Amino acid sequence: MKRENYIFAGTDLYTVRNRNELRVLKSMAANREIQACSDPDGNRIRDIYAMALNLLPPRYTQSGTIVLREPVRKNVVDEAVREAVQRILNNPKA
Repeated sequence: MKRENYIFAGTDLYTVRNRNELRVLKSMAANREIQACSDPDGNRIRDIYAMALNLLPPRYTQSGTIVLREPVRKNVVDEAVREAVQRILNNPKA
């Protein structure tokens, strides 16, 4: 989406992000099943990414936020990615 779509009441909300987004991407990069996945249009990759994020509790922060601890452990993120991979690759869309 365009940045201007994230303006509400004169406030730019574009920098409010789910902290799990980058954590899921890192986990996906380390997952060999995803790396071996043939996905010319990228739809399966996007589905895996979205499903993994939906399996995790949201962790929204804004630019400049200081995070003192991360309640979602790396192994939980990795498990969400593995589960998403299995669901998406084992149930291709018709």
